[in-house]
Amino acid sequence: MDIKNLITFIHVAELNSFTKAAEKLGYSQSTVSFQIRQLENELNTQLFERINHTIALTETGVQVLNYAHQISKLTQELEKNMKKEEEVSGHVRLAMADSLCYSLLGEKFPDFREQYPGIMLKIITAGTEEMFRLINHNEVDVILTLDNHIYNTEYVIVKEEKAAMHFVADRNCLLGQKESILVQDLIQMPFILTEKGMSYRRLMDEKLAEMSMEILPVLEIGSTSLICSLVEQGAGISFLPDYVTEKEVAAGKMIRLQVSDFEIDVWKQLLYHRDKWISPQIESVLQYCVNREFSS
Repeated sequence: MDIKNLITFIHVAELNSFTKAAEKLGYSQSTVSFQIRQLENELNTQLFERINHTIALTETGVQVLNYAHQISKLTQELEKNMKKEEEVSGHVRLAMADSLCYSLLGEKFPDFREQYPGIMLKIITAGTEEMFRLINHNEVDVILTLDNHIYNTEYVIVKEEKAAMHFVADRNCLLGQKESILVQDLIQMPFILTEKGMSYRRLMDEKLAEMSMEILPVLEIGSTSLICSLVEQGAGISFLPDYVTEKEVAAGKMIRLQVSDFEIDVWKQLLYHRDKWISPQIESVLQYCVNREFSS
């Protein structure tokens, strides 16, 4: 039984709301619902009565809540007693999307080294499929994905949030003068994109295919920093997460195009395998990722 599911259950029961529990825990509402269903299946019982958009604990749910509080308390005591007083040290392997590297480490890596001088961090950039291959073979400890929303009982979601996406162009692009743009206005423009099949590029291509459209880029490259530089120079337009283009947009070097008929759901998720023992150094890296990569 996953302790995190019990913690989620406690929050839902005490807040009397799946939505409020999701906000409190930093999960999506669908993830909270999934965790409760998983717990109910494991216990072979119904924990909540759901009537007219309201929820209430069943009699069994009240009993389980009492046990859940006891387990949570014992878990906290165990973690506290087992925590070593000496410096956290050791190796941690983290697989992530290339576009997340700068925002995670960039200017703040010296702060990480100062806080955790004993941790040796290995970063592996990979696509989502490769990340899950690595974590399933215990070749990495943690993965930070940027893709569609992942539900799988094999993995523990530490934190998740939607990542805003936009088509972007240089500041002199005439399309930027329009209040609303259709995606068909863009597809004949020169595009500079990440490699085909990579996370949000794949989701973009799939959405375009549903609309019977396709973008043939003039350049495909994995480095989002180079893509930003080329877009600034007017070499083409691109499709990137907002956190990648934040500085360029704020400085007026790049603009976000307001495309009214195109939207995809891209999620940033921090996960580890449910069978993975979370050492103090892995826990420290997880907390660092949460603080650096997620808004709340």
